[in-house]
Amino acid sequence: MQVVFAAVDAYIGPKALAIVAKEWGIEAAHEPGGEVDPGYLQFKRIQSGDALPDAFTRQAPWAWNVTTTHKITKTDEFGSENAPPSPHALANSPVPSDEAGQSFVRALIGALHIHLGSPLVKRFFRDHFLSRHLDVSTLFDFRQPTRDLSRLCAREGFEPPVARIISETGRLSRHPVFVVGVYSGTDKLGEGAGSSLDEARVRAAAAAMKAWYLYKPVEVTVPSSTESELDASKWRPNMIDCGEVIV
Repeated sequence: MQVVFAAVDAYIGPKALAIVAKEWGIEAAHEPGGEVDPGYLQFKRIQSGDALPDAFTRQAPWAWNVTTTHKITKTDEFGSENAPPSPHALANSPVPSDEAGQSFVRALIGALHIHLGSPLVKRFFRDHFLSRHLDVSTLFDFRQPTRDLSRLCAREGFEPPVARIISETGRLSRHPVFVVGVYSGTDKLGEGAGSSLDEARVRAAAAAMKAWYLYKPVEVTVPSSTESELDASKWRPNMIDCGEVIV
C-alpha cells in the first residue's frame, strides 16, 4: 500500500496539482480585490518570512498508529492521518501560492463535474492527469527480495524459487558480468545481471517481485463505468492481490 499511496500522491497530490496549475498558465493577481481581472487567481498571500498557519502544520501520528491497516481504514487517499485544511477554513487566511494553485485545480474539476457531467470529466482527467508518465517500478524498495520471493511462492503454492546462471562473461577479469534467472520449477520468474553472482541473484529476485506486483489486467473496469450512458459496460471485478508479503 505504500507504493499505492506514493503513486496517488504523484498523480493528484498537492505538489502535483500545484505543478499542473503552473503548466496551465494560471497567473496570480498581485492583490485580491474587485477590480482585478477575473482571469487571475486571487488569494491572500503569505508575506515573505512569515510562518505557515497552524492549519498547514502536519503533525506526525504516534508510532503505533503507523501501520498499513491503519492507513487504509483511518487516513485519507494519500495515507496521511491529518487531512489538509478545507478551502472554507482558509477563506480569510493567507496561503502559499502552491496551496492556492492546487485548490484552483480541485475547484475546476468540481465545476466541470457539475456543469458537464461525469463522462466528460473522466475524459478530462485522463487527458490531463493519467496521461502523465509515472514509472511505478521505481517506487518499490525490496530490502531482502530473495526472502520476500520465497515467502511469496510459499503463500501462492508455487515451487520454491531456485537461482540459476543463464550466462556469464569475464569471470576472471576486473569487470565480470553474470546473468542469473530465478525459476519456480520450469517457469522463469525473473532475470537480473550483476558483477557478482549474489548481486545478479538479488536483482533477479527483485525483478520477479516487480513482475508479480506490476501486473496489468487486460480489461480494466471501474464501478463508475456502469453509471454512464456513453460507456455502459458491464461491471467485472478486477483481480486484486492478497496484499503485501508478511515476513
